[in-house]
Amino acid sequence: MNQKINQLGPVSGAERIKSLDVLRGVALLGILLMNITGFGLVLWAYVDPTVQGGSEGYNLYVWIMNNMFFEGTMRAMFSMLFGVGMVLMTSRMIKKGGGLEVADIYYRRTIWLLIFGIIHGYLILWVGDILFAYGLYGLFLFPFRDTSPKKLILAAAVLTLFGMALGVYEYSKNMKYLEQYELAKTYSDETTIPEDIKKGSTAWEALVSEYKTPPEEVKENTESMHKGYFDVVLFLAPVNRFLQSEYNYDHNPWDILAMMLLGIALYKLRVITAELSYKSYLKMILIGYGIGLSVNYYETMTVLNSNFSLEAFQKAELTYAIGRIAVSFGHIGLVMIFCKLNIISVLKNSLAAVGRMALTNYIMHSVICAIIFTGIGFSMFGKLQRYELYYVVISIWIFQLIISPIWLKYYRFGPLEWLWRTLTYKQVQPFKRKISK
Repeated sequence: MNQKINQLGPVSGAERIKSLDVLRGVALLGILLMNITGFGLVLWAYVDPTVQGGSEGYNLYVWIMNNMFFEGTMRAMFSMLFGVGMVLMTSRMIKKGGGLEVADIYYRRTIWLLIFGIIHGYLILWVGDILFAYGLYGLFLFPFRDTSPKKLILAAAVLTLFGMALGVYEYSKNMKYLEQYELAKTYSDETTIPEDIKKGSTAWEALVSEYKTPPEEVKENTESMHKGYFDVVLFLAPVNRFLQSEYNYDHNPWDILAMMLLGIALYKLRVITAELSYKSYLKMILIGYGIGLSVNYYETMTVLNSNFSLEAFQKAELTYAIGRIAVSFGHIGLVMIFCKLNIISVLKNSLAAVGRMALTNYIMHSVICAIIFTGIGFSMFGKLQRYELYYVVISIWIFQLIISPIWLKYYRFGPLEWLWRTLTYKQVQPFKRKISK
């Protein structure tokens, strides 16, 4: 059995598809554009700039730029590529004669990723961890490895539409609460307010309190993040439980799983392998950005014109999936053209190296930001304005674009990729490269 597993070992450098690595590198670095607010500001400041970090001047411009071009798009591409990884891994092993061992290896790999996600969220202090969700929904992917692109796209569309339908239901319910809240204010005597109106009013007040984090709670959360390691672990534990359970089940099937299936379809259609014509990718860019940026502009202006009201944020959520998927297609088309063109090869190689070390680089974001923002390091949490957080982003980008290709010159994998493969195949994988003198 061990000899058989050894024959089915990790993908070699010669077997890699460079456009996938470049796209993964772009998505990995792009994810930090959004995650940085979660590292440096309180949770709901990610969505609402009025909560913390500033909502005027450069801070507002940063929020608008992210909302228009990056919100959800990098996560979508990263999720697509996870789905592709499953197909590449299993199809390669099957071609090498793998049988039941293929499923054994795949599910062991996925379960280890789930464990990495728990460690990442709870012990490496990143409540925005996505590895747990990838491990969980990755368990559903294996039966789809031979599914046709048409059926995969249909499945992704059904999941997305179901998620949007749930969003419409949630919005209608919350707007009913708002209506009852406004109605309750018309009563001069609280004791005369009907019970159903009182309950709806209370529910709306609870929503506002949750999403529009009160200043005293922002202060308390900020101070908690400035404490020592174990204090921060305990402070974030309830947030991790919420995000890896209730939030995960309410949102990620229609987000992450749908994008995984769509990614497999795009791979089978040769869209993300840079094999289509320039004309095809140009159409993809024009249609993707045309639809996506129009939707995102509508959402952004809806929120801005209402002065960041909760009801406007909830209304903007209704079209969120359309905007982010369409813009993601625009991004993919742009990256594929970049991959096809014989230009800036140094940047292309660096992005590919970042993508090959995606797990290591993703966890590295959390380690660096924990040192910068929490009490185990410089306690900068809540001290930087929103736009100032991007000085940290650019610094991490430069570091990873430089260090990743250098590392891969001497080692076959990133350190966490090596660990993941070793645990997956139950055999210590070769780590160092043989450097010819």
